[in-house]
Formats: sequence, C-alpha cells, structure tokens
Amino acid sequence: MSEPRSAPTIGQLVLSRQLRALREGAKVSREEAAKFLHVTVATIRRMESAEVALKIPYLQVLLPAYGVTPDEIAAYLELTEEANKPGWWQRFHDVLPDWFGGYVSLEESAKTIREYEPHFVPGVLQTEAYTRGILINGAVGQPDPERVERQVALRMRRQSFLTRTESPPTFWAVIDETVLRRPVGGPELMREQVERLLEMTELPNVTLQIATLEAGHHPGTYSPFVLFRFDVPEIPDMVYIEYLTGALYLDEENEVSEHMEAMDRMVAMAESATGTRRLLERFRDDLV
Repeated sequence: MSEPRSAPTIGQLVLSRQLRALREGAKVSREEAAKFLHVTVATIRRMESAEVALKIPYLQVLLPAYGVTPDEIAAYLELTEEANKPGWWQRFHDVLPDWFGGYVSLEESAKTIREYEPHFVPGVLQTEAYTRGILINGAVGQPDPERVERQVALRMRRQSFLTRTESPPTFWAVIDETVLRRPVGGPELMREQVERLLEMTELPNVTLQIATLEAGHHPGTYSPFVLFRFDVPEIPDMVYIEYLTGALYLDEENEVSEHMEAMDRMVAMAESATGTRRLLERFRDDLV
C-alpha cells in the first residue's frame, strides 16, 4: 500500500486528479486498475484523491494501461518525483495537526485567499507576541513552552508567502471590530499588532476591511472561513472551516458559491480599505 503523509502538496493534488481523469478516459474501472497493481480498490481511490503519495512503480504499470504514450509517461513520472518532495511545513510535523497540514499546502499555492475572521487577527497578519498570547491563553490544559515556540515559528514562517517576489497571492480579509476590542496581552502588545496590520495593508496584494459593530448582523457571523482559488484548473475553489479539534475542506460548487456570496455581502457592508486604515489608526492611538 502507498504510504500516507501529513498533507499533500498542490502538485500531488493535481497529479492525483489527472490520474483519475486518465483512468476514466481509458474507460478502466477502479476494480480493473486495482487488479493491474494487485492492490485493493481502496488503494486506487486513495491514490486518486491524494490521500497517499503516488508511487513510481505503480504509475509505471497504470499509465501504459491507460493508453499514455512513453514520452507522456516520462514527463508524468518526472512531475511525480518533483511533487513528492516534502513541503517545508513537514519540518513542523511535531506541532502541525494532520487536518491543518492541508491548509498550509493550499495557502502556499493559492492565487487568491479570502478570509473572514470574527475572533482573532488572521494568522498570517499576526505578530509573534500576539500569536504567543493566543496560543498560551487559548490552550486546553497547561501549554508546553517549547511546543508554543515551535507553533509560533511555524506561523511566522507561513507569513512569508505574502511577501515572496514570485507571484504572491492576493490576500483579502474581513475581520470583525471585536477582533481589535478583544485584548490579547496588554496595550503595548495590541498596539504592536495594530501597527503590523497597518504595515501589511501597504502591500499591493493585501486588502483588509473591518466589519464594524454599527454595521450589524451579516452572513459571516456564524463562523470564520477561508476561500481558496487556484491557477490550475484541476483544483477547484475550496472553503476551509476550522473547529476546535479539526477542520472541513469543502469543494462542492453549491457550498463554495454560498460562502463566496456571503463574503461578497460582507465586503460590501464592511469599511473600505481606506476607512479601515483610519479605524486602525484610531485604535492604535487609543492604545496608550
């Protein structure tokens, strides 16, 4: 059986979907594919959904059976070897929950990320001190200092995709005013965090809007969520919803479209980017 790993890279997601398309195009059933490899049907299903890494020996059997030409096979195997290289985040496997590893992979490869957050500053906009305060105060039980520092390091490393020189994604977040009014640490820590938000809004690929209390109820008041869009057609738009002990990854068209509509409505009712900067400056000046 192919070995599982903590989270698929975007390359593995693309190649797995292509493998399924090749099988279906050749009118080969999963049962037939399983017989070619002498494995279970469940193994074929996991290969095609990126639940396990693609093994080169398996592909060397399946691709010819699907009618793929030798030149195309060589290119596919080369792409598979590249895609199977572990992502940088796997170095943090000791503090990275299995259900969140997929998020980091998507975050690294997305063209557009739209996030609604009613509770905290979005992770990729946080300062070290703010992150540390959330992890310590929000821990269930006694937090392990070494583990907390590893988690802080992971979150700080994640932030680099916003400022990378090659094709940084568009990041557009709507946060509730309560995020700024809920203190994490003292005034100095919060002032530093608001300063960071002001700095990040100067990036051309970052947009931040505040949904004020005066704006009232809106579609996102139920829970935070993140929308991902990609450049590659094999990967559909996705919605990420996190809860205390896990997360959901939704890619059904109706579920994604409803979240997109909710986000669009929140964007329309929230403060503009310019108005948000003015609010942040007022919050900063009040933190004395």
